[in-house]
Amino acid sequence: MLTQEIIALKRDGGVLPQAAIAQFVAGITDGSISEGQAAAFAMAVFFQKMSIDERVTLTCAMRDSGDVLTWAMPGPVVDKHSTGGVGDNVSLMLAPALAACGAYVPMISGRGLGHTGGTLDKFDAIPGYNTQPDIGELRRVVGQVGCAIIGQTGEIAPADKRLYGIRDVTATVESIDLITASILSKKLAAGLEHLVLDVKFGSGAFMATAADARALAESLVQVANGAGCTTTALLTDMNQPLASAAGNALEMANAVAFLRGNADARLYEVTVALCADLLHSAGLAESLDDARAKVNNAYASGAAAEKFAQMVAALGGPADFTDAPEKHMEAAPIIMDYLARTEGHVAQINTRAVGQAVVELGGGRRRAADAIDYSVGLDRLAALGAKVDAHTPIARIHARSDAGLQAARARLDAAYTIGDAPVETPLILERIAP
Repeated sequence: MLTQEIIALKRDGGVLPQAAIAQFVAGITDGSISEGQAAAFAMAVFFQKMSIDERVTLTCAMRDSGDVLTWAMPGPVVDKHSTGGVGDNVSLMLAPALAACGAYVPMISGRGLGHTGGTLDKFDAIPGYNTQPDIGELRRVVGQVGCAIIGQTGEIAPADKRLYGIRDVTATVESIDLITASILSKKLAAGLEHLVLDVKFGSGAFMATAADARALAESLVQVANGAGCTTTALLTDMNQPLASAAGNALEMANAVAFLRGNADARLYEVTVALCADLLHSAGLAESLDDARAKVNNAYASGAAAEKFAQMVAALGGPADFTDAPEKHMEAAPIIMDYLARTEGHVAQINTRAVGQAVVELGGGRRRAADAIDYSVGLDRLAALGAKVDAHTPIARIHARSDAGLQAARARLDAAYTIGDAPVETPLILERIAP
């Protein structure tokens, strides 16, 4: 088919043949399809949507547009993906725990997007850690340690990289069909056998409602399984920050504290649930209860912390990083408590505004080319329901400048509502399986 025929067929609500989708993705990859044509295709999909079979075909074609890794490991190859939130540093503790339980985790992660933090930015806070190794180095570290957390290489799903850039400037990012293909093409190109998805909803999530999050989760689970990767999903609450810290070095320090036995309760619950789902689906545990027991033991015994230390050292970071992370990461020059203005309970948190406070401090990006200040951010964040008064810190601000400090204070003023104790949403709302 001619490119314009493919676009017209989808524009008019038709079902695209597999060969047409493969042809279009090949054209995106080799540049024979123009940006205008790719934008028209994205807009047609945005309005007319795709069937599950079309989504599977698009995902697989984008996966196959570059290198697709294969593994010959003595255990299952697994990974997790989160749709993004504030204080969501789960990957930092999840990957080493899975490795300690016998799984192999080649985790290809991304940088911060909007108000949400990025896993790679957190690792860039560690001096020497190489977030962009070549595929050979990825293979070496996964084989030796059991896990490696790195960024997308130019050889992984290049069609997605080009199409996403076009979607970003044509108001088609929100398409569930295209989100599904974008997320899964990169994950499946890593050669995964099992995947778990953390699909978030709430004031700090890209999907504000549980219904929208459920629709995305169901699409991801159906398409991933249709593409041959055993996949489940959890719907989790993002109406408050997941960790008590938000900001790159601060979330890294929070993760090390977690691995050393001082974990935030909500963060621990989500991390263990996601790990358990993967261990069970991968055949490394007889039941979810058995899987949870194995994960709990990986943390309690220090095995997960040891895997994390090995991964950091193998990818160029300090060998003693988990012993004294504060020795290796820069601290912000201004540290100040943000106090409650009145007595009561934390009744509501605009979690997006908390994430935007980190951006105001310089810990996130307004534009893709912006540099990150890894030292700034927030910690000691009060949770929903916390009792506060005029002498109680709701958060501690880590700033580079007084201007950043004041901008973050203004964001926190908008983020925290003090009143009666709230009725909280369940942290894990639902599990979605094929």
